[in-house]
Amino acid sequence: MSNPFTLPSEELQRLFELRHDLHAHPELGYEETRTSEVICRELTEAGIPFKSGLAGGTGVLAWLPGRNDDDAVALRADIDALPMEETSGVPWTSTHPGRMHACGHDGHTTILIGTARALASMDELPRPVMFLFQPAEEGGAGGRRMVQDGCLDGTVAPWKAKRIFGLHGWTNIQEGKVGTKTGPLLAAADHYEIDIHGTGAHAAMPHTSADPVLAAASVVTALQSIVARNVDPLDAAVVSATTINAGSAFNVIPCHARITGTARSLKAEVRDTLEQRIEQIAQQVAMSHNCRAEVRYERGYPVTINHPDAVAQFERDAALEIGEDRVVAVDRPFMGGEDFSYYGEVIPACFFLLGLLPEGEDSMPALHHPSFDFNDRSIETGVSVFRRLALGESA
Repeated sequence: MSNPFTLPSEELQRLFELRHDLHAHPELGYEETRTSEVICRELTEAGIPFKSGLAGGTGVLAWLPGRNDDDAVALRADIDALPMEETSGVPWTSTHPGRMHACGHDGHTTILIGTARALASMDELPRPVMFLFQPAEEGGAGGRRMVQDGCLDGTVAPWKAKRIFGLHGWTNIQEGKVGTKTGPLLAAADHYEIDIHGTGAHAAMPHTSADPVLAAASVVTALQSIVARNVDPLDAAVVSATTINAGSAFNVIPCHARITGTARSLKAEVRDTLEQRIEQIAQQVAMSHNCRAEVRYERGYPVTINHPDAVAQFERDAALEIGEDRVVAVDRPFMGGEDFSYYGEVIPACFFLLGLLPEGEDSMPALHHPSFDFNDRSIETGVSVFRRLALGESA
């Protein structure tokens, strides 16, 4: 282990204040106008060239030159918030009702700004570094639009990125630690809607109806057989029905019911099975109740797959920076989805987890919880590891 990088106290305090400002002003996907302006202000002050207005208007790509133009590395942070009401009670709580940074993107953005500022202060870098500030991770596929806009292929920055790294705060890993794994780390995240059409009737005369509520209940139950009976027990999959909407009065059997939900998988063949069986089961179970089902299955983010070469670099550089004992093994993937996956379809990628759990604590509010707040003490670790990934052994 070499001497770990540390931020000057005044710079660290500045990053804390920046993170608190971003947290207090959350913006949803493709609406991150103020956030993008803050990013551009910080980059301008540090003398870092950039292009804004990407990925629908709020994405920003910045870059710094280095000696070896053929070895450019990209670092990514997502910048959007979630449509949730905050209950954390922190002094920098959301000032926008119904919106909050419940997934830590305020921390991710701050870390990438801090990394860019730290690298810009150096005389010469061994390789070019590109900084992707990406909108709309929370369901808007902003990562795909950053790729389409040429953020990796040399269309925007002067170089093509050879590999890319991203991080995510993680609430069950202790602060000061990081971890990842080769191969699938996060799941493909798909969405389905099932409309069941029946025949309405007076609730006192159900025999005259084709009850879509009863059919919907049966469909939800039957969908649980997919993972239990159609997927290899050694493969991971999730089929969750998350909403059911039907009817408007207690004494009326309605004509229509709608089910929505999500399907998650780690393998292409399992993903195909989930799509096929959701449609088959919905239609056939509905038919058994004299109803008709319409199924719409929308494929969302692909599986987030970490390239072995990028993981090897991460593990080496992180161990050099913070010590081998602080690089934890992640032994299995998680079924959440991430649009960092789109970058990994283009170049070798590594997505890693940044510990947020305060030392001495057994738990903290989870991601997407209304009381979640990013742990400021993890910012320096994030900057240190990102900086080392940019510099490699020459740090």
